Amino acid sequence: MQSIIKISGPLDIDLQDGQQIAIVGDNAAGKTDLVNIILGRKRLPGNPIRYDFSPSPSPMASDNIRYIAFQDAYGAAGSNYYHQQRWNSTEIDEDDPTATMSSGELRKFQISRALSSKPRVLILDNPYIGLDASSRDYLTALLGELCATERIMIILVMSRVDVLPPFITHVIPVKDMVPGRMLPAAEFRPETEFPAVSAAVADAILSLPHKDYSSNGFYHAQKGDVILKFNDISIRYDSRIILKDLSWTVREGECWALTGQNGAGKSTLLSLVCADNPQAYACDFEIFGHKRGTGESIWDIKRHIGYVSPEMCRSYQKNITALEVVASGLFDTVGLYMHPDEDQFRISLYWMRIFGIEDLAQRSFLRLSSGEQRLCLLARAFVKDPELLILDEPMHGLDLNKCHIIQTIINTFVQRPHKTLIMVSHYQSELPNCISRHLVLMRH
Repeated sequence: MQSIIKISGPLDIDLQDGQQIAIVGDNAAGKTDLVNIILGRKRLPGNPIRYDFSPSPSPMASDNIRYIAFQDAYGAAGSNYYHQQRWNSTEIDEDDPTATMSSGELRKFQISRALSSKPRVLILDNPYIGLDASSRDYLTALLGELCATERIMIILVMSRVDVLPPFITHVIPVKDMVPGRMLPAAEFRPETEFPAVSAAVADAILSLPHKDYSSNGFYHAQKGDVILKFNDISIRYDSRIILKDLSWTVREGECWALTGQNGAGKSTLLSLVCADNPQAYACDFEIFGHKRGTGESIWDIKRHIGYVSPEMCRSYQKNITALEVVASGLFDTVGLYMHPDEDQFRISLYWMRIFGIEDLAQRSFLRLSSGEQRLCLLARAFVKDPELLILDEPMHGLDLNKCHIIQTIINTFVQRPHKTLIMVSHYQSELPNCISRHLVLMRH
């Protein structure tokens, strides 16, 4: 059988024609390093790489391998990209069709573009993230058909493995920066049990002091009070209707799941809540007891909201430390433009400890793995102990163990007084047990 990619030496990998590969492992296990070795971007002493892409006329890896990295799910955020750009349609470059797409739409666009070049090898990093259930099924069927009808090798890089796609024939497990022996897919057994989250983590959250609202002139809702109310709102961009005649009420202390197809308007709706969308001023809604656009500043609103989203991940390309990223949540900025005091750094480290990433505090954010970056941005959402927690697909790219830890953190956090949750996910299994209310958006 023809060896398409063969690496010889201390690391022995032989990827042959007809094989379809899954590289699996937890966050920061070393999966991306292995991909870079396969691509020829990273070379190890004593590990020569031999490619045979025949019948392709080109012997070059760059002509025959297409790689969609995790970050490509959010598009290529250039130096001029900023967090609210998706919602400011008048400022979007017409040559960038991805700027207004949802994370799921971006993923489908990137995969379609990669396939159009008819690669000999297609490497997809966490290809199912951001996709709704029907889109995941469609992608699985499409990739399976490609494997059956085209001379193409598909390599999936996966942080979570509930079930392997049926077209996968072999698995390379990666752990602690070491690739294991390649196994037939039928012999691979993913982990299904995870260690319990330390009771100390729950105690650390529950022991946080309660906020004093007696001197707060902007927000002082009690349990059951309305903190968010939309009255027949509609949002459109040119001829495209995103939201139409939507009414929705969220009361203090409730935990909501916001679901719907890719492009149904979930992130757009949340951008209104978080004061990131200029169309908010044309909509009839109230937040924290104030009618939007009646004199409140966006900082009055943001001060009470903890937020993470695909747009946040796309825009947060700042060469600062992980600790500074977490601390920036105290100021609601993307980047850190004020120097935190000792207490602010202490509480930032406190939340990094809760998320198990305290050891990353002084590392550059841009040098972290995608999973480590996601955990930093999650800690950033919690760092100011917000009254309203908005988590837009918070578990993108995280392994199952990390997802379990985050669910426990969320469930514990909302047990405290004056806590309200809105969470977006395309996976029912990601929703924490505290969720008791659902809003399903339909695509127009």
